[in-house]
Amino acid sequence: MTALLDIEGLRVEFGGRAAAVRGASITVDRGQTHCLVGESGCGKSVSALAVMNLLARGGQRSADRLAFDGADLLRLSDKDMAHLRGNRMAMIFQEPMTSLNPAYTVGSQMAEVLRRHRKVTRRAALDRAAELLGRVGITAPGMRLGQFPHQLSGGLRQRVMIAMALMCDPELLIADEPTTALDVTVQAQILRLLANLQRDLGLSILLITHDLGVVARVAHHVSVMYAGEVVESAPTASLFANPRHPYTRGLLECVPVPGKVRRDQPLGSIPGVVPRIQLGFAGCAFRDRCAHADATCTAAIPRHSAGTGHEFLCRLPPDWARDGASP
Repeated sequence: MTALLDIEGLRVEFGGRAAAVRGASITVDRGQTHCLVGESGCGKSVSALAVMNLLARGGQRSADRLAFDGADLLRLSDKDMAHLRGNRMAMIFQEPMTSLNPAYTVGSQMAEVLRRHRKVTRRAALDRAAELLGRVGITAPGMRLGQFPHQLSGGLRQRVMIAMALMCDPELLIADEPTTALDVTVQAQILRLLANLQRDLGLSILLITHDLGVVARVAHHVSVMYAGEVVESAPTASLFANPRHPYTRGLLECVPVPGKVRRDQPLGSIPGVVPRIQLGFAGCAFRDRCAHADATCTAAIPRHSAGTGHEFLCRLPPDWARDGASP
């Protein structure tokens, strides 16, 4: 398996004070779905925006390696990055209502994407837009092209965003919590749609979410992010069967499992909130919320291997959680 997106040691800082991403490493293989999971404020969306070079003003990115299909994204000019963005790599943003322009019809916004990167007529671009709207499950796509975003439901707007991202047949699709604002039924439809598109088109998908149920259904590989760091990364089956980082285990304990969680018992929880990390911070960022923390958690934290493709960042040994073992 060859990597399409290869990120090593990604760092993002704002204002020279706050470290939003601290040495994150993520690999998205061709034709695979890689999920980036964690609580809000862990740096997931900022990492995606850094890849697309769409950071807010004041944000600065650096990395040991940030490559797309072998091309160094850190060295690309603004013009070359603009040609790549929306063409070979596309992004579905978190809230479609704020991502779609309310002053333009769906058709004109979708056609603009294709015409920016391809030499096609407006009619051909609209035909392509109608084709993709139908492909993502929108009925009467020709009529929808003439509608404005506010005339569509949340589920339809999300499907429009997916179709727009596919206008130029990208190789990489970054989906930033595409189901957050949708009801459960529509969430399932969108997830099924992404899985089908990934299978049919051979897309590579970087899916950002905080829903482990979503991860279990669609991911090939998972990276768990906390306070700007990837604290655990593993194939999906390995992560759910043998979570090694205390944060990962805490997240899984918060998920109700039919047949295992009694109705009269409270769900698990992780006390506290994700901290804001300042430059120069050392040690484990999870230590203030971890039941296994001790004085050594303030020092440099080693990275362990827990099997093929399974790594975690913690002072605890690889077998600490196996069969109820104590650290």
